[in-house]
Amino acid sequence: MAPDPFDPHAETGAFLRTRRARLTPQDVGLPAYGRHRRVPGLRREELAQLAGVSVAYLTRLEQGRGHNVSAEVLDALSRALRLTATEHEHLTRLAKCHRTNRQSAPLPSQERVRPALRQMLTSLDGVPAYVTGWRSDLLAWNRTATALFGDWDQLPPRERNWARLVFLRPDSRRLFTDWEPQAAAAVGALRLHASCRPDDPALRSLVDELTTRSPDFARLWSHHDVKEQHHGTTRLHHPLAGALTLSYETLQLPDGSDQTLTIHHAEPDSPTAQNLRLLTSWGTTTPALN
Repeated sequence: MAPDPFDPHAETGAFLRTRRARLTPQDVGLPAYGRHRRVPGLRREELAQLAGVSVAYLTRLEQGRGHNVSAEVLDALSRALRLTATEHEHLTRLAKCHRTNRQSAPLPSQERVRPALRQMLTSLDGVPAYVTGWRSDLLAWNRTATALFGDWDQLPPRERNWARLVFLRPDSRRLFTDWEPQAAAAVGALRLHASCRPDDPALRSLVDELTTRSPDFARLWSHHDVKEQHHGTTRLHHPLAGALTLSYETLQLPDGSDQTLTIHHAEPDSPTAQNLRLLTSWGTTTPALN
């Protein structure tokens, strides 16, 4: 049975196992003894040696039975596993979740966007911009985002969700030329939040639904990858504007809400910039910011 992604103990164990499986002895400077290794990647004994912990202790961690793991042990495991900064932060957050989940305040059933942020989105005319919450819900957007991605205001509120769009709507899937990186980033963002929010029924329902309805989501979710994609390039094939190449920046809002602002922009005077201006001018209505 798959580990419960909303149990930080179980998620810690699964995360460590998958990170260990992706490394080889050669990756970490160890000799690869034995022609036929029974496990992919590093053996548990090899990781314990690299991190300076006992095999018994590492076994407890990987079985989801670790409690009060010290920062020193987490740092040693992160170095041994060659974790990225985001992965190290995720592992540290999981350890903190062990101790704080029961004391956490109840989560709001619906996220709100500050009025000043709504006004800023409206002022960014010609630049696709939107705000998402910790469940990847689309909370607010501007007219240019509607022209580019579709009229989200026409969707039922429950379906205004970036992960649902990416995995469950064929029209959205066709829009992305580079769909696989978009899908992996959507899964990685959800994974970052799931384990620290065990009492969020809406987030659990979203993950359960996507796992059941989308084999691609289930495949990517099983990898236990975590990502914070702060910037990059999105390639689209729009049914009206054709091929578009846009850079984007995703900014964490500094108000403790776990909301992010994503802004797409085109190279000045490029064909994409010209087509984006035309696409925006064709739009006749401005969606409500929900």
